[in-house]
Amino acid sequence: MSRPQSRLLQTARVAFLITWTLLIAFPLYWTITMALKPKSEWTGTTWFPSKLEWSNFAEVLIPGYGDDGLSFIETPIKDALGPLKDSLVISVGGTLLAVILGTAAAYAISRYRFGGSLLPFNILSVRMFPPIAAIIPLMVMFSTVQLVDSYVALILVYGGLTAPYAVWLTKSFIDDLPRELEEASMLDGNTRLGALTKVTLPLIAGSVATTALFVFIVIWSDFVIAFTLGGTNVEAVSVRIASLTSATQGQLYGPQAALGLIAALPAIVLGLSIQKYLARGLTFGAVKR
Repeated sequence: MSRPQSRLLQTARVAFLITWTLLIAFPLYWTITMALKPKSEWTGTTWFPSKLEWSNFAEVLIPGYGDDGLSFIETPIKDALGPLKDSLVISVGGTLLAVILGTAAAYAISRYRFGGSLLPFNILSVRMFPPIAAIIPLMVMFSTVQLVDSYVALILVYGGLTAPYAVWLTKSFIDDLPRELEEASMLDGNTRLGALTKVTLPLIAGSVATTALFVFIVIWSDFVIAFTLGGTNVEAVSVRIASLTSATQGQLYGPQAALGLIAALPAIVLGLSIQKYLARGLTFGAVKR
């Protein structure tokens, strides 16, 4: 390939990447600007707010905001601290349950071929089944034992539905880990469980962190299950965002965008805090020795 052609190809690649990045970043930009727009510009086509309006955040965060007449909403909305706490409890609990079950099952399948060759596919088929088809039977079942609108029900359902992700992701990482490392540990006097806890788990810690982050985001962003099995006692932040409406003003786009940005923070903070593990987990097994 000649030098002019190579430069043209390089320019086309850069242009494509810039265009693709702008397309991906545009929804985030629109959400940020919407959260900072005054009420009169929510349904307009302005690309940037005429003035920065922080009251959208106050509407969803400050309890009783607007009691002194500051609110631009006729009926002040409930603060979102409760739904944020509920979502955090549900997401952390469901993630821990999915990762523990997924790691144990992945190790048994990878090292002992437990369940035969069809078991991994059967586990994955749980995710092929749409959750909406099972949500009504689950609601009836938890209603029978009086667990609807509770942390226990949501953690159990989310943990069970996301465990297949954890199994498949963790199994691939364990498959890439040489068996000889565990065998050498057992020759030194460790049991199989000791080899798992002292050798295998530390080596795949980054991979487990990657799996946990993926599962956490799946649970945190879900709406249907949280809406069906939740209620007044337990309300996920995704449900609260959808409920920000007014009989006279319609959709409260400003507070919805503000709460959406706040709801994105836990996943961002978690991703940054385990960034060193993510880099290792996402590339684990990519280089064979």
